[in-house]
Amino acid sequence: MRLEWEEAHTVTEEIVEGPPSKRANATLTTCPNGNHLWCIGGEYFSEDGKAYFYNDVFRYSPDKNEWRRFISPTCPGPRSAHSVVATPAAGGKLFLFGGEFSSLYQNSFHHYRDFWVFDIPTHSWERIETKIRPSARSGHRMAVWKHYIILFGGFYDPGYRTQYLNDTWFFDTQEYKWKQIEFKEIDRKPPPRSGFSFLPTPEGIIVYGGYCKEYTKGKRPVGVILDDTWFLRITLDPSSAVPTFKWEKRRVPSSAHVPSPRAGATMTLWSSRGMGIMFGGVTDIERDEEGMESVFWAELYGYHLENSKWTSMNLKRPKKTGGKKKKPSRPNTTSTPTFDSDKEDEDVERDRACVLHIALGVAMSIEQDLDDPDLTKPMVRYNAMLTVVRNTLYIYGGIIEHGSREHTLDDFHTIQLDKLDRYVCLRPISFVIPENAESSSEDDSGSDDSSNGKEEEEEEEEEEGSAGELDVKIRKEKGNKDGKQETDSDEDEARIDEREHGASLVANTAIRTQDLRTKASTFMTASAENSARSAEDILSTPAPGETLAMFYARSREYWAQKAHARGAIDSRGKQLRRDGFGLAEERYAEYKPILQEVEKILAEAGLDEKEMREASQDVGGASSGGQSRNRR
Repeated sequence: MRLEWEEAHTVTEEIVEGPPSKRANATLTTCPNGNHLWCIGGEYFSEDGKAYFYNDVFRYSPDKNEWRRFISPTCPGPRSAHSVVATPAAGGKLFLFGGEFSSLYQNSFHHYRDFWVFDIPTHSWERIETKIRPSARSGHRMAVWKHYIILFGGFYDPGYRTQYLNDTWFFDTQEYKWKQIEFKEIDRKPPPRSGFSFLPTPEGIIVYGGYCKEYTKGKRPVGVILDDTWFLRITLDPSSAVPTFKWEKRRVPSSAHVPSPRAGATMTLWSSRGMGIMFGGVTDIERDEEGMESVFWAELYGYHLENSKWTSMNLKRPKKTGGKKKKPSRPNTTSTPTFDSDKEDEDVERDRACVLHIALGVAMSIEQDLDDPDLTKPMVRYNAMLTVVRNTLYIYGGIIEHGSREHTLDDFHTIQLDKLDRYVCLRPISFVIPENAESSSEDDSGSDDSSNGKEEEEEEEEEEGSAGELDVKIRKEKGNKDGKQETDSDEDEARIDEREHGASLVANTAIRTQDLRTKASTFMTASAENSARSAEDILSTPAPGETLAMFYARSREYWAQKAHARGAIDSRGKQLRRDGFGLAEERYAEYKPILQEVEKILAEAGLDEKEMREASQDVGGASSGGQSRNRR
């Protein structure tokens, strides 16, 4: 048993060149004992549509400018959008909970609810098994308060639609037990959210901002960027073994330095100054129902935890002495990692590359002041990884959107927060973002949209014509003279029209995999793209929670057309409806095993039958309305 345990926990350590590969939604955590940085997990979506998720562990040593990777057979699975906190106990530990994973071609998706601890002295992982624990989620946050780990929020996406959470949990690192914090119905508490800031103070935890979606029946979901601030006050009662918790909403400070609402810009703690440090982010501005405009940021803000005041942390220009023109100077590295003198040429090239990547599509002019510290700023981005070691902020990776394309970054920057003189680029981007990416992508998409639009219009005209002819024939055969049939037909057409704008969950009719759970996952994944599916797919596919009668009721005209198109010329009136019902019954029987499996998955997510049925009537489903999945 000892030999088996040692084999399962053998850790391989290796020195690697530079930071990890380009990725987003990883964690960058300061070592609780020492100056190291720990980077865990993350994701990368390539331009060819493949999804890569990581579970590797990297350690960065600023004094040596050295990256090491630790590999162990016993470790968490590949994931992103998880949460990690550090505690100094027993030489230092990293606690990890939750996250998400997608297969290479994104035909299956999974949320984690496992809980792990990484022992820093031995570089080994252990899974913590508890009977009571939080539900599976991503985009949540954790913070350490005394010997408790506090967890809040996040989201869960079972394929039906993204569900945002606002439950609060705490884990006792001494007793190794989870407990959910119960609040009364009349108590105030933050609304559900993910991707927010979660910072500890001596009296409790600060919650700022985040992201969620608003679902309105008959309309597509709308992303909402939050900018409210809440305080979770924690009190220790000597007579009780469990602390007490109370949510308090903080007022929005009236200051010109308050950052505009943005997603993907969570803060990291600068503990020596009692501040939260925010960098980057993205603000989506809806233009119309067809699109939006995204504004990206590279500003640095400080949030004072004690009095809730914001500070705009602008870079300070160097003082010029005398009348002589100052020569371009290299970044000040006295308080940042130093490099060997024999690598000076390499450093010069690295700094030049950093300057060239300051902004997209903006060329540097000869007349620009090379001493301007703003030229050292990293390029705009969101979902960057941040952490502070003493007074130094480290920024790694993130995402930048250029046109319709999304680029994941891998550059690595640092700045002295107590000086704010300039950024130092420790590693530039390893690739070049094409300047014409936006125009070319727009041209391509525009031509495609135009051609597709004509084809769709022609198809719609043909469908309307055939549907109209069939409708006239059916009316003649039914012989209903009391005027009710016309009303019923109008109601049917209204229901079909409603569903043509995106309603029920849509399955991919060419499901080839044999595993039922995988088929169900693929079925739900297709629902996220239902806005791009045809009305025929929507009508011809049953949805979770629908009975055969419900399925036929909303698609009977479609099946009548199908029966007529199959050559049943002699079928009229009741016979035509019977033939159509038979086709609908065959389709329903084909999907019934998959629907039952989907319903199991949705039930595991906490949805009841009523919510499943509402899914088939919820216009827009899980569609993001053109918004990036990373806004979550």
